[in-house]
Parts: sequence; structure tokens; C-alpha cells
Amino acid sequence: MNANDDVIVEFFGMPRVRAGRAELTVSAATAGDAMAAVTAACPALASVRQPDGRLAPQYLLSMDGEHFVTDLAQPLRPGDRLLLLSADAGG
Repeated sequence: MNANDDVIVEFFGMPRVRAGRAELTVSAATAGDAMAAVTAACPALASVRQPDGRLAPQYLLSMDGEHFVTDLAQPLRPGDRLLLLSADAGG
């Protein structure tokens, strides 16, 4: 991976509070790679992935604000933006 593979992960709600930042640029080929990079850079977000590697149910992940990612094997293209949100009830 190199800078040409960079995607941006934006944090909203509790993920932003836990990350202590609004966004993070990572090199990732898949949504799962991006979430692994997020947890490495922001240990307070370690709960974003379940032990089996799937996204934890208290989080939602959106691709470019257009659709939700349900499979972390989802390939990414350079310049993609992932939005990580809390799956808050009553939001």
C-alpha cells in the first residue's frame, strides 16, 4: 500500500468522541483493512470489530454516504470515504 491507496474514514457521534478526531486517512484495500487501521490508530475504537472480524452491531459504516457497508470485504478505491457512525436508537 502507498499514499495512492489512501481512503478517509470520517467519525461521527461516539466514534468521533472515542477517536478524538473527525477523520483519519488510512491505506486500505478493503473496508476491513480500513477498520483494522482505525483500531490500530485509535485504540479506544477497538470495539468497532467483533472477534470474528465483522463490524460490531453498535456501529454503522457508510461508503461515501451513499450506502451502508455490510461486508467488510468490500473493496475500496483510492479516495473513497468511509463514514463510521454509532447505531444509536432514537437518533
